[in-house]
Amino acid sequence: MELTPERLIAQLGAEPLRPAYLIAGPEPLRVLEAADAVRAQARAEGIGEREVFDADSRDFDWNQIAQSVSAMSLFASRRLLEVRLPSAKPGKDGSETIVEFCANPPQDVVLLITGDDWSRQHGGKWSEAIARVGHHAIAWALKPHELTDWVERRLRARGLRADRDAVQRLVERVEGNLLAAAQEIDKLVLLSDGDAIDLARMESYVADAARFDVFRLLDATLNGQSAQALRMLHGLRAEGEAVPALMGMVVMELQRAAALARVNAKGGNLAAEFKAQRVWDAKQAVYRRALQRHDAARWERFVAEAGRVDRIAKGRPRIGEEPADAWLALERLLIAVAEPRGGGFLAKSASAGT
Repeated sequence: MELTPERLIAQLGAEPLRPAYLIAGPEPLRVLEAADAVRAQARAEGIGEREVFDADSRDFDWNQIAQSVSAMSLFASRRLLEVRLPSAKPGKDGSETIVEFCANPPQDVVLLITGDDWSRQHGGKWSEAIARVGHHAIAWALKPHELTDWVERRLRARGLRADRDAVQRLVERVEGNLLAAAQEIDKLVLLSDGDAIDLARMESYVADAARFDVFRLLDATLNGQSAQALRMLHGLRAEGEAVPALMGMVVMELQRAAALARVNAKGGNLAAEFKAQRVWDAKQAVYRRALQRHDAARWERFVAEAGRVDRIAKGRPRIGEEPADAWLALERLLIAVAEPRGGGFLAKSASAGT
């Protein structure tokens, strides 16, 4: 049965865990919270053993899953078997393994599959098999009017009351970023004294969180949202920010993406690299989407270009480099990162004298 992530969370406490769950979609916070709810319900039902498989490489051996399912647990009567499938495409071997599991699900195993992407073309016999014996929750990106309702529900769930104008102002501030919205609401819990929040109070509570901050700028860039990233960059400039103040975060994020790309190109353990780079679960989907757009060589080039932008901003171009507008150079770099053909755009902009 297909549900929204929120409906799945609401249902979990009302019924025993089903044999299988598929939670996928482009909205990482909704995927993460629904998967966390399944894990919490597993703990509540006394499931103390959890196995995690990262099926994000082309050479992943799905026989590992089949062997784990057939193996008896030495430590617990029931197990949670979690398969992280970022692309939400298990391939032929994976599909067969999942269909076989769902055809005769063992009583001692609960299967949880999570993915960072989804479209109507992703589904197939494997997802239909999960829907028959369990639940299938898709975390679609929220539309503007849905985001307003989502924020209102989350405020109420945290014990907060806010009028419609205050809610709308918060929605405008977070620019569609659910993770940012969740963080702002958690902050409101600490700041609010229990009274209803009107527009003026909402303004004062979130005034220190600039609408166009560098963290959201980089999230939009890595997510491939070039138009939104440019709006944020122009907002930062209008608010009086300076390019050198931004470049520390820009360079750090690009270096992190380059390190992940190197591991990915070699078929290494991307999950371990995420941990080494201290990238939390909700942010991993952002990087995975970015890695799909560019290869490792191009990420290295982006890092080098960021160094050039930093030198321009600080008035220290290398010998032979032409003076350039640091804001324009940064804008072109962010577009290059956000767009699938960004490498070509960067080459054109460099030849143009930026």
